[in-house]
Amino acid sequence: MSRSISPSASRSCISARWSLRAPAPRWSRIPAPGRSTLASEALLLADIDAFFADSHVLHRVSFRCGEGRLLGLLGRNGAGKTTSMNVTVGVLPPRRGRVEIYGAAVAGRSPEAIAAQGVALVPQGRRIFRSLSVRENLAVAARKPRGGLPLLWTLDTVFATFPRLQERRDQYAGTLSGGEQQMLAIGRALMSNPRVLLMDEPSEGLAPQIVAEVMATIRRLKEQGLSIVLVEQNAKLVFDVADDIVILNSGRVVIDATAAELKSAGTDLHQHLGIY
Repeated sequence: MSRSISPSASRSCISARWSLRAPAPRWSRIPAPGRSTLASEALLLADIDAFFADSHVLHRVSFRCGEGRLLGLLGRNGAGKTTSMNVTVGVLPPRRGRVEIYGAAVAGRSPEAIAAQGVALVPQGRRIFRSLSVRENLAVAARKPRGGLPLLWTLDTVFATFPRLQERRDQYAGTLSGGEQQMLAIGRALMSNPRVLLMDEPSEGLAPQIVAEVMATIRRLKEQGLSIVLVEQNAKLVFDVADDIVILNSGRVVIDATAAELKSAGTDLHQHLGIY
């Protein structure tokens, strides 16, 4: 099935193609079990079922992030975005399905083992160590990259990216502003020299000016070739920076396309994002 979207397609037709009963056309390209992803695929989730106790929260969820691309993961509250990130980093083992990082199967492995594969998470709510200094928060996350790759992120490079963190390097993290704490959370993730960066609601609770600064940083990271999954409820922010878009609704993938395809088709996302 072709994954192209005709610009002349009506909104109703697009909605029908990407209903909960009709998976997005890209899934014909998900590798079969036993076959690894292509080297150009940084992250793959395939046919993921996940549960909280007896509650089925992810239903055959599949998506991928290409190497050096930015995937925007959208959906209203409770859609399964954060749960998908928890599955990816090993906090919530899936009941079934595959998770691969550059072709290496990681589903069911510990968070430490998955982090060692080059995955870093900027969690929702930042979760910095409030009683440690800025410098200490960064230092505890330091990790050399895998496979002899060059060391891109050090205290110096993080401070160059976020000058305000350098100014406050000896300050307790709990005394920082919300925007500064978000910068610290991003910097801490970068200190692990990741190949895949997951960012869960980085704009949450921030003033518009700080959101603009955070998004500018995300653009720079993308331009440097980092593979990024950006979880957001703010569709405009995501469309401004993403290469690809996946939308979740009630734990299911309802839309999976490039940002350009959705823009050119004029797709109505209101029913999936709760925006009216």
